[in-house]
Amino acid sequence: MSAARIHPTAIVDPAAVLGEDVEIGPWAIVGPQVTVGDRSVLAPRSVLERNVRLGADCRVGIGSILGGDPQDLKYRGEETWVEIGDGSTVREYSTINRGTAESGSTSVGRKCLVQSYVHLAHDCHLGDGVIVSNLAQLAGHIRVGDRAILGGMAGIHQFVKIGAYAFIGGMSRVSKDVPPYVKVSGNPLQLYGLNSVGLERRGVPRETMRALKQAYNLLFRSGLNVSQALVRARAELPPLPEVDTFLSFIESSDRGVLV
Repeated sequence: MSAARIHPTAIVDPAAVLGEDVEIGPWAIVGPQVTVGDRSVLAPRSVLERNVRLGADCRVGIGSILGGDPQDLKYRGEETWVEIGDGSTVREYSTINRGTAESGSTSVGRKCLVQSYVHLAHDCHLGDGVIVSNLAQLAGHIRVGDRAILGGMAGIHQFVKIGAYAFIGGMSRVSKDVPPYVKVSGNPLQLYGLNSVGLERRGVPRETMRALKQAYNLLFRSGLNVSQALVRARAELPPLPEVDTFLSFIESSDRGVLV
């Protein structure tokens, strides 16, 4: 703790582990079983309540609370965690609750941006590079793939899975799984094609883009049911990794996908 810059009004549990060059602002609270990685910054009045592993180069905004008890009636006080990957930012007045015995943690990947007034409930798991915009609310047991973007005020139903590079428009109500690489928006939720901009930024080759568009058209525009479309897609499309990811996500969906 000798290398950390701790404001005199901050409260830090004696057993907390603080990395090099950590900064803890006025009236911030760092509770028991908390690790703060190198060069991370806790803004004034932020709270790491307990059982939080905060990576290196992270930022926690004013008034945000990480590591609160899960809001789940099945929770019986078991030891669970919040885990935040290196380089991630949680902006002002957001809450991230610990997990339950189901998965043991709530986790945010590396280089994610969780904007203001977001709630991540127990057992949510975000991949790397995810953006969760202002006031989005995620219920329990949600999984979000790498570099997905969730628009402001979106509401995500418990147990929903959101695929990598998916884009969810603001104020959307999401109650079914959202496949990778697609755009959805609205209430009721509607599909709006592939997230072409996100894929282009990733540098996806044209051949792969064409194959994904064919897969999308078979699944969502051909008039075939999901089982029929999957059979045709497996038979007709090139065995590219992105195509397999797209089809495998739909094949394994528990809640069903929007069609």
